[in-house]
Formats: sequence, C-alpha cells, structure tokens
Amino acid sequence: MKRRAFVSSLAAWPAWAVALPLSAEQKIRTIAEGFLREHGMQGMSIAYGRDGKIDFEAGYGFADADATEAVTPQHRFRIASVSKPITATAVMQCIEKRLLKADSKVFGPQGILGGDYSGDVAAVTVDQLLTHTSGGWANDKNDPMFKNPRMNHAELIAWTLANQKQTHKPGEHFAYSNFGYCVLGRVLEKVHNLPYDKVIAQEVLSKCGITSMDIAGNTLAERRPREVMYVTPKAGAAYGMNVFRMDSHGGWIATAGDLVRFASQLSLLLNPDSLRAMTTHGVSESYARGWNVNKAPNWWHNGSLPGTTTIMVHTAGGLCWAGLLNGRKDGLGLALDKLMWQISRALKA
Repeated sequence: MKRRAFVSSLAAWPAWAVALPLSAEQKIRTIAEGFLREHGMQGMSIAYGRDGKIDFEAGYGFADADATEAVTPQHRFRIASVSKPITATAVMQCIEKRLLKADSKVFGPQGILGGDYSGDVAAVTVDQLLTHTSGGWANDKNDPMFKNPRMNHAELIAWTLANQKQTHKPGEHFAYSNFGYCVLGRVLEKVHNLPYDKVIAQEVLSKCGITSMDIAGNTLAERRPREVMYVTPKAGAAYGMNVFRMDSHGGWIATAGDLVRFASQLSLLLNPDSLRAMTTHGVSESYARGWNVNKAPNWWHNGSLPGTTTIMVHTAGGLCWAGLLNGRKDGLGLALDKLMWQISRALKA
C-alpha cells in the first residue's frame, strides 16, 4: 500500500523446469513450495476459476509465525489494495443506477460529502477519484492514510483537505491515491445510507456468493477467525496500522477463492458499458477505474502492506486467479505475478 505496484501482468514468463514426472497437483505444490523457500515467505493461498466456479485452490506453508498451522484454502488474508476493484465496482453500480454521476462533485456546497470547500478541492469528481486523477494525495511518503491513526474517516478527510494541498489540477495528472479510494468509501455510505462494509456485502459480495469477507482488525488480538498471521522482519510491524480505517482502499480480508468468485463474475455485477468503462484506461495507459489494464486485455490489481503481498487477475480469456502471501519484501509483487502465470500454465497442461 505504501509502494506503487509493478505495472504489468503478462503471460510471457519462462517456465520453471520440474525434473520429476509429477501429477499436475504435485507439480504445482513443488513450484509453490519452492517459491516460498526461495523468497523466505511463510505461507500462501492460491485459487483459479471462471464464471464464479473454482477450478483449483490450495494452501501452502504456514498461517502462523511458529509454523504450526498449515495454510488451507479457507484461510483469510489481508488483501490490501486488491480492495480497490471491489470499491470501484460498487461505485460503477451507483453510476449505472443513476444514484451518482461520474462527474458528480465530491466536496463543497454542491458536493456529495459537502463541506466548506472551494477551488480545486470542490472541483474533484467521482470519476477522478476512481481514476486517481484528483490532483493530490498520492501514495507516497505523505500518504494521509498512514497518518493520524486515531482519527476516524471524517476527521482524517477534513485534516487532509486542510493540510495537504493538491499539486495538480483535477483530471490532468495520474497519481495513485489510497486516500481517493477512502473518500469513495464515504461516497458509497452517503448514497446508500449504510456503512461501507454493509454496502459491499449487499451490492457486490452477496451477488457473487461470497460470505467470508470482512474488514480486517488492526492488532493481533483482533485477528479474525481463520485469518493468517502476518510475518514481518520486525516483529509486530503488521499490527501497528489502522487497517480497519483503510476499508475501501485496502482493508478487506478474503480467501483466494473469494477473490476469484468476485473477479470472474463482473458481468453479473455490471452491464457491458459499465464494465467497458471500468477497464478502459484514461490519463494513465495502465490504469482504468479500479483495475490495472493492458492491451491483452488483462485486468488485475495487486496489494502490499507490512506482512501482506497479494494479486488478483482477470485474464483476456476469462480465467481468473488470486494469490495471497502473509509476508512482504522488495520485488515480491512481481515475483508473485510470475508465479501465478506459471501455475496457470501447469493447470492448463
């Protein structure tokens, strides 16, 4: 979440050689467990499927720091920024139902959230938050989502608008923004008159047959049932953030299968025009509305927090997958992307 992710999810990776004549499942286990050893990671869960059905799911390694609890497909992980496509889908549903307009203003006297704002702040639209073109509040060392951890959403938004000015005119510049998606969560709450997590459960998850997703707790004591532990070089580093406040930009926990069910049923959630808009790039050639995109066209999003590395992919052929790790280090996001493509080829073989 603190670092901008790699920009491409491509299938052009060299195959990993496996010397023994193994079954597909044994081969995948060999690849996955080799990956964990190579990168010094504790545990991983993966799932593949299409049209709401899971073709393959498995867990490898351990869910805890002491290596006593094996990862299963039922284990839940913090998914970090993989939360963004979920939030974006609910916003696109609102636009589709005319509860919102893409060009609806968010702040100021005419804005959805109101407030005594003017100038560029009052010019920010829903679509600019979706596309990370609001003109400010980038995911960098000044990311407001990692400041003032005791503030609630409303307090943090007011503080940020007062203390962190935009650096560009709205609509002109792409800058990946966790804060922008935090604000979209509040927009959804205003439109539906429900808490954000209830909106997503009602409008998105229930329609995909997903019942096991929750907003994460902050501390180890708040670890949810069947949630893994997050392993970090500095003990406890994953439990010093306000992850609960990250809800709409990075706060969900899910199984890998949950994410495949979501990604593979977008056509049930949105009409073709909305889905096309959601996956067509704008100012950025590699980001649309809640999804990274390329010319294949593949759509994906990855996530990163202390103790967490994740990816969710919707391929041009309709196969979807998710990979979840309870650890993080430099370059691991790209390595996980490579791994998931490799396993997809093993499954096809």
